[in-house]
Order: sequence, then structure tokens, then C-alpha cells
Amino acid sequence: MPILEILHFPDPRLRTKAQTIAHVSDEVRALAASMFETMYAAPGIGLAATQVNVHKRLIVLDISDDKQDPYCLINPELREVSGVANSEEGCLSVPDIFEEVTRSERIRVRALDLAGNKQEFEASGRLAICIQHEMDHLEGKLFVDRLSSLKRTRIRKKFEKQQRTSS
Repeated sequence: MPILEILHFPDPRLRTKAQTIAHVSDEVRALAASMFETMYAAPGIGLAATQVNVHKRLIVLDISDDKQDPYCLINPELREVSGVANSEEGCLSVPDIFEEVTRSERIRVRALDLAGNKQEFEASGRLAICIQHEMDHLEGKLFVDRLSSLKRTRIRKKFEKQQRTSS
């Protein structure tokens, strides 16, 4: 499977809201396989289709150290949230930036798997945070949107400067 190009902040395509996947097809499974390969190569622990300029509701994650616990969530939706967790987050679309973000500590999520079967499960800790982070991408949101406007402006200016100097 090919490694896909990851969009970088402040690329406006990252703000596109993803569309529901009507049917889990071979094309969707191939996209998921390429996304896993891209995520592992980056390296990262989560990737949303929006980040690779495919505006479909699909995320892949694997928070394990040995890359042996992959999750593929198609059309994910949060059913319940509880608790508060503050943790440092980073993002493949905002490389080398890590900031503390507040999210729900525990979640219940429903999604389709790669076979098109409905699944519903609870997640907490790092997995819950990662799922919420990737689901934000499907809504056209980035973790920097959860930061103060001052921090967001500083990060945007840094990336805009990098883009100017690399062109």
C-alpha cells in the first residue's frame, strides 16, 4: 500500500468536514491499509482520512508500542463521554508541536469495522484521547483549536514561516 501525503497546518483542506461512508468497500479497506502504513511510517498513533486529503469519516489508530493493537473506525460517533483528562497532545499535521489539551477521560464510541459490522465499545485514557483527537479531524478541527488564541497564532506563524522558507 502506498504511503500517503499528510497535510500540514495551516492547510485549509484540514478544515473540511468529512462525509459519511455509505458502504464499506474494497476501496475503503485499501484506504485504511494505506492510512495504517502512513501512520506507522510517520510515526504516529492515529490518523484521520482528512489528514491525507480524503474527506471521508475514517480513522485509524494504534497506541500500542509494538504496533499490534490497530483500530479502524468508520463513521465513528461518540455515544457517551465522562470525566476530564488533561494530557499533552501532538499531531502528524502539526509536526513537532506538543501542547496540553483537555478532553473527556472516558468515552463510548460506535463505528463500523472493516467488514462493515457495527461495533460499540468503551475507551479510557490514551485510547479515548486519541479517538477524540482523530474524530475532531473529521469535523475539520485540529488540537490547536483547543488552545488559547495566543498559542494558536504563535503556532500558525511558525508554520507559515517554514512554508515560506522551504518554497
